[in-house]
Amino acid sequence: MMPVVFAGHGSPMNAIEDNTFTRGWRDIAAMLPKPEAILCVSAHWETNGTKVCTAAKPATIHDFYGFPQALFDVRYSAEGSPLFAAQAINLLAGKAAAEPSWGLDHGAWSVLRVMYPQADIPVFQMSIDRQARPEELFELGAQIAPLRERGVLIIGSGNIVHNLGAVDFRQQGGFEWAVAFDTLIHEKIDKRDFDGIIDYTSAGKTARLSVPTAEHFNPLLYILGASHADDSITVFNDACVYGSLSMTSYVFS
Repeated sequence: MMPVVFAGHGSPMNAIEDNTFTRGWRDIAAMLPKPEAILCVSAHWETNGTKVCTAAKPATIHDFYGFPQALFDVRYSAEGSPLFAAQAINLLAGKAAAEPSWGLDHGAWSVLRVMYPQADIPVFQMSIDRQARPEELFELGAQIAPLRERGVLIIGSGNIVHNLGAVDFRQQGGFEWAVAFDTLIHEKIDKRDFDGIIDYTSAGKTARLSVPTAEHFNPLLYILGASHADDSITVFNDACVYGSLSMTSYVFS
């Protein structure tokens, strides 16, 4: 059975840099069995309802601005997987629709380019339903979990703490509130208190500061839903940066 992974993706520049976090992605990929395909739930694809990309050759989407040309020149040329995409749609039993026009946004390819630089594994994305409640996102993750038994690696790509309005590039670690929230989620994952994570807003001010908008946090909910009670948990890239971003990542296997 394939693992499920939550990757804190941070800056798009990680796609072309060699740093502690990209080395963490490479090391984790080397530990995982080779997937038949990869399903990525990225913070950067939100839709009304759930969409699954069925493109046979997904384009590399450069959904950012203000970065060096070298980043815009990146192309991640992995094939899509219409077959597994159709299986995901079937597992979601009327809750998802095919979307052939989407590609791979930077939440997906910035991580995959480092983990699987040969781009020799088919990749497809599933969108985040912006209208769904946290418990519904968790349930969607549970519904796609059978793909693990078919050789599909499910990756959620976002950030547990993501407040760009508070970023301070002079700050090496995290602000006190960012570290507190990241630690809280870590503790709840260790205890498998997934209900507490679904109800993360009950953490009050630290949650409001850490998750001012939910799109980067929500991929974690899909991954928790797709995990199994007997999975072991590995934590990697366990750090906050620039005050208000968490790179902390998890493997359930």
